[in-house]
Amino acid sequence: MEQVLLEMRQIDKLFPGVRALSKVDFTLRAGEIHSLMGENGAGKSTLVKVLTGVYPRDGGTIRLNGHEIAPRTPKEAQEYGISTVYQEVNLCANLSVAENIYIGREPKKHGFIDWKTMNERAVTLLKRLHITIDVTKTLDHYSVAIQQMIAIARAVDVSARILILDEPTSSLDEQETQRLFAIVRELKAQGMGIIFISHFLEQVYALCDRVTVLRNGELIGSYEVAHLSRLELIAKMIGKNLSAVQEMDQTEEKSQPSADVFLAAKDIGCTGSLVDVDLAIHKSEVVGLAGLLGSGRTETAELLFGIHSITKGEIDINGKKLNISDPMTAMRKKIAFCPEDRKVSGIIGDLSVRDNIILAMQAKDGMLKHIPYARQAEIADEFIRLLQIKVSDREQLVKNLSGGNQQKVIIARWLATQPELLILDEPTRGIDVGTKSEIQKMAVQLAKQRGMAVVFISSEMDEMTRTCTKLVVMKDRRKVAELMDDEVNSENVMKAIAGGEKE
Repeated sequence: MEQVLLEMRQIDKLFPGVRALSKVDFTLRAGEIHSLMGENGAGKSTLVKVLTGVYPRDGGTIRLNGHEIAPRTPKEAQEYGISTVYQEVNLCANLSVAENIYIGREPKKHGFIDWKTMNERAVTLLKRLHITIDVTKTLDHYSVAIQQMIAIARAVDVSARILILDEPTSSLDEQETQRLFAIVRELKAQGMGIIFISHFLEQVYALCDRVTVLRNGELIGSYEVAHLSRLELIAKMIGKNLSAVQEMDQTEEKSQPSADVFLAAKDIGCTGSLVDVDLAIHKSEVVGLAGLLGSGRTETAELLFGIHSITKGEIDINGKKLNISDPMTAMRKKIAFCPEDRKVSGIIGDLSVRDNIILAMQAKDGMLKHIPYARQAEIADEFIRLLQIKVSDREQLVKNLSGGNQQKVIIARWLATQPELLILDEPTRGIDVGTKSEIQKMAVQLAKQRGMAVVFISSEMDEMTRTCTKLVVMKDRRKVAELMDDEVNSENVMKAIAGGEKE
């Protein structure tokens, strides 16, 4: 049996009015990739923050190689050999690659930074991870995928014991993900213990040896991945039996589009970001924008919402030509847009759930037309019920909600404007399996029951094919295919991307 690296026993963590962790156990072995899973709010992040010194624990013990430790800061945790790579790359874009790797521990010569040695060490370290780049260039010269690898290189160099990867693939495409997995497997072979946190079930089953499941701050159990089916794992995460999970997993019957076209885009483009895209979006239709990262999916959505100006082509709304020059024009024409990055472009963390929900509606009406508090409360309560948002009350700060509930708040904000076209850009990224299913079904039901047109963008092909009636396939920032009805499947999307011929 592999050597036990880390033992966390009976870990408790209390916040005002909330028990975030209750008697949680976790064991990590050398040369093991161990997934930590659970719905949003299950306690995964809290457990990691206790381990890495972000939060003090309120009970329990942590042992590393048999010795009890109590890291009080992330720096102390690093000194013990515990490093974390977060979903958002937390490096400095204006510093060189080498500086990012060695910041705070630069090699010195005669009291000054030894740049030559630092750059040479950085090159050697990255070569271990099969990365060959110019380490003297600033970080912002490189893609998010390369930045993620650099963050891992720094963590590996600081720590030779435990590496925590928190949603490391959320901004990577399939090829970049496989490259990352190859590096992680090499680190495993070198005896490192790796904690892998992800909402992508396929990745957990492709990469991990064991999985520990948390629910509502409590330990459900630890299992060998090879002996646990996907449905059993989901059942343990959400606290339902297998038959209930199988019923939840059934595909919602798709909405059939009406004959009425809400929006028609004719060869629209934007200099430097999009080339000659044409599409028709019918009422009661869910249209998917499919393609790899960087293919032009988000750029298309942003043109439809007026975030960027169209430099070529035209858009018709309900048969009338319209210049969507800014988001306010789009909102007044009953178009709503839930952005990809909910933390940067979506929620305002220091405002309440109520404030966040009525924000777009207030902007649309104008700041001089104040919405009375009683009406605000009524709207917020309506959508909290409709979308089953888990809150203590409508005045709870939105930053204190789980990722899935934050996403529901953003969707509620735009539904409050009563749109006829709802654009959802990566609405299920980084949220748990149960909430993903709810949002997929919600998109279909809005089209079926309210006659709404919905544009759905996702990097997960399965949810695209189960949700969308039509798929517009993008490659190199142009449309290369349009798939309808029975043509909507993963194989046809991959063929279109590989062939790249416009239909």
